[in-house]
Amino acid sequence: MDMQFSEAECLKIDATNRKVYCRSNISNNLNEKEEFVVDYDYLIIAVGANVNTFNTPGVMENCHFLKEVEDAQKIRRTVIDCFERASLPSVSEEEKKRILHFAIVGGGPTGVEFAASLHDYVTEDLVNIYPGIKDLVKITLLEAGDHILSMFDKRITAFAEEKFGRDGIDVKTGSMVVKVSQKEISTKEMKNGGAITTIPYGMAVWSTGIGTRPFIRDFMSQIGQTNRRAIATDEWLRVEATNNVYALGDCATINQRKVMEDIAAIFKKADKDNSGTLTVKEFQEVLADICERYPQVELYLKSQQMHNIADLLKGSKEDVEKESIELNIEELKTILSKVDSQMKFLPATAQVASQQGTYLAKCFNRMEECEKNPEGPIRFRGEGRHRFKPFRYKHLGQFAPLGGEQTAAQLPGDWVSIGHSSQWLWYSVYASKQVSWRTRALVVSDWTRRFIFGRDSSQI
Repeated sequence: MDMQFSEAECLKIDATNRKVYCRSNISNNLNEKEEFVVDYDYLIIAVGANVNTFNTPGVMENCHFLKEVEDAQKIRRTVIDCFERASLPSVSEEEKKRILHFAIVGGGPTGVEFAASLHDYVTEDLVNIYPGIKDLVKITLLEAGDHILSMFDKRITAFAEEKFGRDGIDVKTGSMVVKVSQKEISTKEMKNGGAITTIPYGMAVWSTGIGTRPFIRDFMSQIGQTNRRAIATDEWLRVEATNNVYALGDCATINQRKVMEDIAAIFKKADKDNSGTLTVKEFQEVLADICERYPQVELYLKSQQMHNIADLLKGSKEDVEKESIELNIEELKTILSKVDSQMKFLPATAQVASQQGTYLAKCFNRMEECEKNPEGPIRFRGEGRHRFKPFRYKHLGQFAPLGGEQTAAQLPGDWVSIGHSSQWLWYSVYASKQVSWRTRALVVSDWTRRFIFGRDSSQI
């Protein structure tokens, strides 16, 4: 198989003519960036998302972001520049405090991890190089909600807020940023009658919200998906209204089909004798396909502590033995009317995107084989089976590094772990996700050297 890599950015997708218009990231001898066109048979879109500023004035002009590698490099340079400027003898004490005030907007996992990492970087490394101004450094985390890490267990949220308090990181909850100028951030207090507060800062990092990239928005308008935040795909990650375009990660969202939309087709497929009623046996024969095609059914059974569909059917007719239960379509609609309430959108995390990428690669590698021998669930609205099993996300837990070699982990089964042991668990998971063994070895080596000798300050 021939593979070609091009370091370029996508400008436009022409869905009708199957073309992708690109611009090289590398300039030629005339300092111009070459544009070119790529034809495709199949297209996989995995470009992530843009920053969402919620139209807050001054954010794009004055804030740093955490989306690209270049963003991290820019933040590192700015942090050093702040310390260098604050070290100048001509700068007043008040101006030094402003310059050394680092503000992070967004109390989600990314904002919390960055605040913790910045605190470690400052207290473990930079204070040794700039000892005269170490007491002037301040880190503030701004969150519009009532708590940081609101998507985590309450025990993790409470521990994170307490730890940040001990570390001297100022956590301001209930503070919504309404404007960012060159030297000040204006926040609206969500509880104190909407009072506006102004905070001077030296560097601001915006870490909240995800938006749609311009060329993705244009592509969505071409295929009739307007007024959406992300590209809608089916359960096989195929973009709706297309046959050969797939999308994954933050730029896409799975449009899980509802059971009630297909209830008539499900009933007809299960009613093999065309009697107009379903027995437990008939339903059991298609149950595996139903659960695979509509995962909300299985989630609903678990939420109701039911072992199988027979328990669900029996619940509608308590005085009848389950073997003799027969339901017509209206009774089936009543039983399954609440199933779709279990539908959930997948979180915009790297864990989801990673699993989607692995799934899609396996599908493409086995496409020819599955054309001949489909392995997916029954087509309730057609004949035969789907080529592949639909994508299923398996939640493996989530981590929130809190600095000081401590991490909070929330794992499946409502298991919560906080502390140094969780940090090493996070290290092991991170290292295992690296593509090559060489990269894994380098990552582990770097962590070990930093743990024993500290960071290499010569690289600062």
